[in-house]
Amino acid sequence: MSFAQVEYAGKKKQTRRDKFLGQMEQVVPWKRLIAVIERHYPKSGQRRRPPIGIVRILRMYFIQQWYGLADEAVEDAIYDSQALRNFCRIDSAVESVPDATTLLNFRHLLETHELPQAMLREVNAMLKERGLLMSQGTLIDATLIAAPSSTKNRKHERDPQMHQTKKGKQWYFGLKAHIGADEQSGLVHTVPW
Repeated sequence: MSFAQVEYAGKKKQTRRDKFLGQMEQVVPWKRLIAVIERHYPKSGQRRRPPIGIVRILRMYFIQQWYGLADEAVEDAIYDSQALRNFCRIDSAVESVPDATTLLNFRHLLETHELPQAMLREVNAMLKERGLLMSQGTLIDATLIAAPSSTKNRKHERDPQMHQTKKGKQWYFGLKAHIGADEQSGLVHTVPW
C-alpha cells in the first residue's frame, strides 16, 4: 500500500462517496459485464503499449455515468480522489490513471458493438434472478431529447427520426424516448437506442 492509501484507510469518517462506491462494488455484476465486453476488447494495445485492463476501464466508465462527468473530468476526479482510485484499483505510486482518450476509445468500442444494451440486459437478468425486477407493472416515461431544427448540414435536410411536438404550450423539435421502469422499484429495464 502507498502512504496515501494507508492514510486514507485510517480516516475516521466514511464519506457518502465511499458508501456509494462500496454499495456499487457489491451490487454491480462485474464478472457478467466483463464477459459481455471481453470478446470485443483488444488483446494488445496500440503503439505496443499494453491495453488497460477491462476491470479498470469499466469502473472508470461507470464513474463517468454515475457522476455525469466528461472524459477529462473522470481522469481528473480519479487523480483527485483516493476513493475513486481505490474503486478503480489504481495505485498512483505504481501506475498512472488511464487518460481521457483511452476512456473515449472504450466508450466508442462499447457503442460500436452495442454493448451498453447488452450490459443492461445482463443487469436486468441478474435483477430478475434475484427477484428484484418484476416483469409486470411497467411505467413508461416519455421524454423529449432536444435537437436543433436546422437544415444546415450536408444533406440540407432535417433528421427524419426527429419531429416537432407540443408539450403544454411550448413547441419542441427532437426525438421522443420511451423509457420503461419497474412500477414498484423504479428500476429502469428498457431504454430505446
